[in-house]
Amino acid sequence: MQTMDGPAATRGPRVAILGIHLEANRFAPVTVRADFEKECWAEGDAISRGAYAPSHLPLEISGFYRRMDETGSWTPVPLVLAAAQPGGPILQEVFDEFMDLAATGLAAALPVDAVYICSHGGSSTTADDDNDGTLALRVRAIVGPSVPIVVTHDLHCGISDRMVKSVDGLIAYKTNPHVDHRETAAKAADFLRRKLAGMDVRRSFIRLPLSPPGVAMSGLAGPYADVLALARDLTKGPIFDVSVTGGFVLTDLPKCGFTIGVIAEGDQKAADQVARQVAEAAWADRQRYLRPLTTLYDGVALARAAAIGDTPPVLLADISDNPGGGARGNTTWMLHALHEARIPGVVLGLFTDEALAETARQAGAGARFHAVFNAVESEFARRFEAGVTVEAISDGSAIGRRGRDAGREITLGPSALLRLDDSGLRVVVTSLREQLCDPVMLEMFGVDIAAMRCVVLKSRGHFRAGFDEFFSDERIFEVDTPGLTSAVLSNYRFRGIRRPFFPLDPETTWQLPDDCSVR
Repeated sequence: MQTMDGPAATRGPRVAILGIHLEANRFAPVTVRADFEKECWAEGDAISRGAYAPSHLPLEISGFYRRMDETGSWTPVPLVLAAAQPGGPILQEVFDEFMDLAATGLAAALPVDAVYICSHGGSSTTADDDNDGTLALRVRAIVGPSVPIVVTHDLHCGISDRMVKSVDGLIAYKTNPHVDHRETAAKAADFLRRKLAGMDVRRSFIRLPLSPPGVAMSGLAGPYADVLALARDLTKGPIFDVSVTGGFVLTDLPKCGFTIGVIAEGDQKAADQVARQVAEAAWADRQRYLRPLTTLYDGVALARAAAIGDTPPVLLADISDNPGGGARGNTTWMLHALHEARIPGVVLGLFTDEALAETARQAGAGARFHAVFNAVESEFARRFEAGVTVEAISDGSAIGRRGRDAGREITLGPSALLRLDDSGLRVVVTSLREQLCDPVMLEMFGVDIAAMRCVVLKSRGHFRAGFDEFFSDERIFEVDTPGLTSAVLSNYRFRGIRRPFFPLDPETTWQLPDDCSVR
């Protein structure tokens, strides 16, 4: 059996490994090759090497390799893995390049005993609304009908019918904030081991016309947490896995929406029963996904009350400018409001502005200059100017220490901590887009989070698994501002998602399908 500190041994079943990670926001700028180069584009043996050390690879890869190592001998056949920060649909020619590499590599590697597709599941391209399904279908065509294929997905994915029919198993994350990447992949490894040993796989699948905003799908408390708990409780006996995916409504795709996927061993009736029970519970609870947000005015008031000591410190989430959902990380509504309010003890991050970060880097720590945020304006990125002092500079590199990014290599690019004149507001400016979900992203600049009266994060919810050591749930407030990841669905002109869907269409009706088995 292979040890943890080197490439897996070359014996046992040959398992091809490939995948593409992108959460596509239909309303965001197109994702191009450079976006993958900034995050992850790995081919061949680089994948195996990255599986045993902190890297830019999806965290599932280390989980899959290590579980395969623990359960016996095997031969990894790494092909290509690509990942980019959430953004608009992938430029079709970039996906074509990826597909050519994947298909050519897989065909050349034959025969293989199994395939692991490590993908986000929420992507699309400029010409293909279901490129995840396209990938699975192509893999199936190459390996044939008898080779097991298992897929792992983020629970903010969109699952098409052809994806379900093309693969033997699909396993999604069970946590939100996502802290089970490795465990999800380990379960995929277990599935392959059992399938190769003769497991009689039975599956069920149900789709609901339910697609709430991501901010309403916490896995810690609320309706989504409850349905995830129900699924977890029902995973016993012949039930191998229950994956409840909430989807990502801003993909605006026909495959978008809640899905329930069940994998059982030898018992189709049990799989169908569990799928129906979970689907009924999710639909019955749909009204609980309607939840209020904090206005910008009230957010500033909360920061002021915390600053003067009337209340404990607060965390304000700028959810409409979440890079983790495709936003650019450069809106200035909260920046401007907090600066004008002159509230002490406030830090804001991460603000993405490569030109400003470079100016600060060249000026150096301690320098003062006139900063221009968003020198090139766009729809949501309005220009903002202020005198600033450079408090710290960094190359933006760190290893995540808590929550979603624990053990992951973080790269923000050349970055700086700026202190704004007059208000004292501190802003972390980065070159590369990344949602602020790990405390190390502030701590690398010397920010003492525990000493701050207000922390403002451009993130939707993954920060809750990283910042829970500083802020309890009752001290966290989600602020409603304009942006590409607004939680107010009426702000968008949806054109791809199947209508009607709840909550945008309140009168949406649904009933259980007569047959939910996968054949």
